[in-house]
Parts: sequence; structure tokens; C-alpha cells
Amino acid sequence: MDALWTSRTSDSDPLPDDGRFDDIVVGAGLTGLTAALLLARAGRRVGVVEAREVAAVTTGRTTGKLSLLQGTKLSQILSAQSREVAQAYVDANKEGQQWLLRFCGDHDVPFQVRDAVTYAAAERDLAKVKDEHEAARSLGLDVRWADQLEVPFPLVGGTVLAEQAQFDPMDVVAALVDQLRAHGGTVHEGRRVVGVSRRGAPEVTLDDGHVLRADNVVLATGMPVLDRGLYFSKVEPTRSYIIAFQGAEVPFGMYLSVSSPGVSIRSVPGDADSAPALLVGGAGHVVGRTRSESAKLDELREWTAHYFPGATETHAWSAQDYSPPDGVPFVGKLPRGGGRIYLATGYDKWGMTNGVAAALSIAGQILGKRPEWAETLGSRPLRPRGAARVAAINAGVGVAATGSFARAESKKVSVPAGEGEGNVGRDGVVPIGASQVDGKTCQVVALCTHLGGALRWNDAEKSWDCPLHGSRFAPDGKVLEGPATKPLVQHEVLADD
Repeated sequence: MDALWTSRTSDSDPLPDDGRFDDIVVGAGLTGLTAALLLARAGRRVGVVEAREVAAVTTGRTTGKLSLLQGTKLSQILSAQSREVAQAYVDANKEGQQWLLRFCGDHDVPFQVRDAVTYAAAERDLAKVKDEHEAARSLGLDVRWADQLEVPFPLVGGTVLAEQAQFDPMDVVAALVDQLRAHGGTVHEGRRVVGVSRRGAPEVTLDDGHVLRADNVVLATGMPVLDRGLYFSKVEPTRSYIIAFQGAEVPFGMYLSVSSPGVSIRSVPGDADSAPALLVGGAGHVVGRTRSESAKLDELREWTAHYFPGATETHAWSAQDYSPPDGVPFVGKLPRGGGRIYLATGYDKWGMTNGVAAALSIAGQILGKRPEWAETLGSRPLRPRGAARVAAINAGVGVAATGSFARAESKKVSVPAGEGEGNVGRDGVVPIGASQVDGKTCQVVALCTHLGGALRWNDAEKSWDCPLHGSRFAPDGKVLEGPATKPLVQHEVLADD
């Protein structure tokens, strides 16, 4: 599935002969590139190490909304944390938004100013939106209430925050890469980190055997690729879907429904070669825990066909993010990292503001200028409601583990062209994943290389997805997303398999 956004970055830089940096940033998305630029501006020798390509994962597949009104996020945080923490979250996102808008203005990155709207499509959901409206007002956001808005879909009330922004995320990424290199930083694509030592100055081991050294390491990989701190057990991996359409009259604004089905709507300006586009997103689920990813896309298609008749699909894609137990991202020093390894995770689909805020926090901590709001967020306790959510996340993992192994060990199936399934190996124990995509047949041991979860076939993206902690693999076993860092074991394709 191809995203509407296309890469605008240049070739990878060579690794330095001495393998030495002041700071190594792992992950070339918005968080990693922003943190790297901030550190490079301070005169430090910075290298960004990316397993795939720049913005290959969430940043390059986001909707590109830069908004302080984020669905029901603020009321969610207030239900699980103190008002001080909720205010710090708003302050962090506001600073992240302002920094990125200044960066766009300074470097001719186009963006559009739009109203952000959280709305209810049915009367039964009005209370949720009103709670968010009051939460936003109490935390200093200048929201207004609207009983009706001129839109073609059901809307019985919404809270509106003016002067938010949207953009093409790849425009931003390209400018960040250019500025990073202008300040002496480097970007190293196709280099997967498989380990980081924790004694003294960190040593970073790559999958090709190279060892890099730095004073600090920043893990900006969505889910941290190191298990220290057990963040894979504290956040829940979710995938959601986005489809681009043309031929529709696009509403002016960025909309997010709290009703079922929850949909996200925004426009994309046209240019000399294309008409304006409509983006419709949503249909989210925990990674690897749905019967059919293609069916999730069909939900969005059906909704759009009903309310935007005549719209023609041009692109469809999905993205992965991680939901924290109290609504607040985890940002700061990695436990058992020797005080030199930093992480950021848990943006809960609001990475455009949170990602920049995380970069500001981490770079500030390394440079000795950590923002006040970062101190509040970093030292927050996990209150009972958040602890209960962690327990629920891990209970879901347990159920998924039991169910996936039962399915994997109970059947062997034939594989139609372009599909895949978990099969039982010859010994009746090891699940074998077989797929045939674009005429190529692959068989792999369908056990996640992170903690051994039995993988499920993603019929929309032709990938093997782990229902435990969200690792994803290509049909041939290559890692697409962590926390796994090692590829799947290949299984020989035999004539009578």
C-alpha cells in the first residue's frame, strides 16, 4: 500500500572511519531528525542511524495534522493524571507545534492553517465531546462550541480550535535532513541497530557488525529497540488506516469523530498536476489482532462512498503508533542505560506535536537546558487508573499469545497467490508462515524474534504481524517494525510442503 506522501530526501551518508560521534540518534523520523538537528546546532557531532529509509515508518505515513486539539486526549489525561501533568502535556505540545511552525516558516516548508474539530456524530456521544471541550478550556486552549457545522456527514456537536495546521510530512522531513547536514550531521540509511552497550560511553552494534561509539544514544524508533525498561509491556501497538480520494468536495478543516466508526478527515491542497484530495482515516485496531486488515480499509471506503459519493480512491496506507496507559508519552532516560541512553515512545497517533516536544526534551536534557514541562512529565507517577491500564494491556497480550499459538498449531493450509497463513511445520510444533506475493514464494518460521509470539498474516500490507508487541516482518522475514531487531528464520520451500 502506497502513501500519498513521497520521499524527497537524498542518498545515505557513509559512516565515519573512526565510528565516533558525540550523539547517535536511532530512527530517522520526526523525533529523531529534530533531536539530531537541535544537537547539531549546538556544535555536536551527530549521526542518525536508520534501519530502512528516512521517514519509512510512522512519520512518512501520518496524516500530517499539527494540532493541540487531539480527539479526547485531554479529558483522557485528566482522568488518569493530575491537572499539573495535563497542563505540562499541553505546554509541551504547544512548544512542539510552535517550534515546527517556525521551522516551516524559516525554510519555506508549506503548511495550511485550519480549524481542528473533535465532534460527535450521534447524540449518545455528545457527553464525550463536551468533556473534552471543558478539559481543553480549563487547560488554556481557546476552543469554541459548535452545535452544527457545514459538513456532509452527521455532526450533532463539536469543539473547535482555530489556527491549527496541516502539512505534507515529507516536506518537513526533507527540510530537516537538509538542515541537519548543513550543521554537520549525517544520516545513515539501511543500518539496523541490534544492540547498545550500557557500560561507560555507549557502543552501538549494527546488523552488519559495525560498532559505533558515542557519548549519548537517542532511541527514536516508535517502540524502543532495547527491552531495558520493558516499554513493550507499557504501551499498546495500534495500526490505523488512511485513504486518499479525489473528486470530492473537501470540508475546510481537520475533523475527528468520537463516534463509531471513528474517522479522521482532512484536505490536501492541489497543485498544477493534481486536484485537491480528501484524506479519510481511522478503523484502528491492536496490531495483529483483527481477522482482516483489508476489511478495515473497506470500512473507510464504505463510509466515504456514503457521505462523499463520486469520490475516487487514489492511495491507501496505514501507520503504527503506541498508546501509553495514562495518555502521556514516555520520554527521557532509558532505565538501566547508564544515564546515556534516551527514549521516546507512546505518542498515541499525535506524533507531529509530541514528536517535536520529545526532541526538545531529550536535546535539552543532553545540553543541560531541559524545559520545565519536561521535568513534570518525566517525573509523573503512574496512578491507579494508569496501572490498571498497564495490567489490561498485558492481559490482552496474554490472550493474544494463547490464541495465536492455538491457531498456529492446529492447522496447515494451502496458500493462494498473494496471500499467507501460519502453518504447522513437519514436527507439528513450529509454525511455518508461507506466502506468495508478486509471484515469489517465501516460507519463514512464523515466530516473532522478539519474544516468540506466533505471527499473523496482514492481508492488506502482505506482512507478518506480531499480536503481542507489534513487531512486523516482510514476507521474506525482514524486520519492518520493532521491537524485534532480528529477521525471521527462513524455511526451505519444499515441493511437498
